[in-house]
Amino acid sequence: MQLKEIEKLAASVMEKAVDAKEVAGVNLLVLKDKAPVLSLHAGYADLENKVLMEDDTIMRLYSMSKPVTAACMMILMQRGLVDLNDPVSKFIPAFANQTYVNGNTLSLVQRQMTVHDLLFMTSGLSYGSDSAAGKATSDLFAEMDTRLSTEDAMTTREFADRVGKNPLEFEPSSNFMYGVSADILGALIEVISGMSFAEFLKKEITDPLEMPDTGFFVPAQKQSRLSKVYARTENGLTLYTGDHLAIQNKMATLPAFQSGGAGLVSTLKDYANFGTMLLNGGNFKGHQILEPEIVRYFTQGTLQPWQQESLSRGWGGLEGYSYSNLMRVMKDPSKAIMYTTLGEYGWDGWLGPYFSNHPGCNITFLAGIQLTDAGTTPTVRKLRNVVLPNLLNNR
Repeated sequence: MQLKEIEKLAASVMEKAVDAKEVAGVNLLVLKDKAPVLSLHAGYADLENKVLMEDDTIMRLYSMSKPVTAACMMILMQRGLVDLNDPVSKFIPAFANQTYVNGNTLSLVQRQMTVHDLLFMTSGLSYGSDSAAGKATSDLFAEMDTRLSTEDAMTTREFADRVGKNPLEFEPSSNFMYGVSADILGALIEVISGMSFAEFLKKEITDPLEMPDTGFFVPAQKQSRLSKVYARTENGLTLYTGDHLAIQNKMATLPAFQSGGAGLVSTLKDYANFGTMLLNGGNFKGHQILEPEIVRYFTQGTLQPWQQESLSRGWGGLEGYSYSNLMRVMKDPSKAIMYTTLGEYGWDGWLGPYFSNHPGCNITFLAGIQLTDAGTTPTVRKLRNVVLPNLLNNR
């Protein structure tokens, strides 16, 4: 199929989603052989003021922050500053002598949580649940919210110290559960590097990768480019102004809590440079961010069979995928519910931003949406199904 035909199909999918009020707006950026081949936008970054989605619209990444955090850990690993088998308590003493929920009681862990557990979400940390461990996490986020806009806002390190003292959902490595592991990695990065997470990110990732619009806040001169957030309600799309996971909606100042799991903002163009670096063996315009073998390790992992059962049983939409280093990794395309390629990796976010790299065909696929509780949306799946197979057969 000709590129213009692919572009027309993709634009139609996006416009229909906007017209149906499934999303306020959506951006799409696709690179082939590290060069942009599709750059489309539809709808609004600000419905009320009729501000259109544009190439430079800044979006809250939420969990699409996680692959960047994991890449930071890979940098520390390749420099010999951390062993992934190190116990977390080596860096944050509050993680020593942890307990986990064992039926109706709490038991001491037999094996300490490791850095590897954080990267693979096998740590026993959650985002909150009905268990004693989950309630402790929920209560901690509630406290963070009350302090968020005060001079006593909780820091990355305080959050990690508090989490370390809470019980775990299960014995480390015995299960998979999506949770605050990436936020603890943010604190580890601070301890190991001797810098704030924001400083490390700027020095090691965003400056060398030419990502000027990526960080933990949006300065005043760029606030007009920050997309609004919308929630789908019975009355249609409604402006959402709340904070979530201790991330301020306005993103106006550098936060005390620099969340490795949810804290970043970016543009699709910026994030494309991150994806390009990974497809290029860790190199971006002469800057060797990660060694090629580290990139392979970073992007090709898998869960253990007993951990995979938890992912497969509890997460619809990830059929055929495993999980490692804070990303999904496609292991069996025959099980997938959308078109994919073997070895694809990436992640999405609470508001619908989406990233996938396809190393077998040298494609980076990025979508930008700001809709609450979105994750991987039907719009994104439709765009993948339109773009990826047709682009591979582009004539």
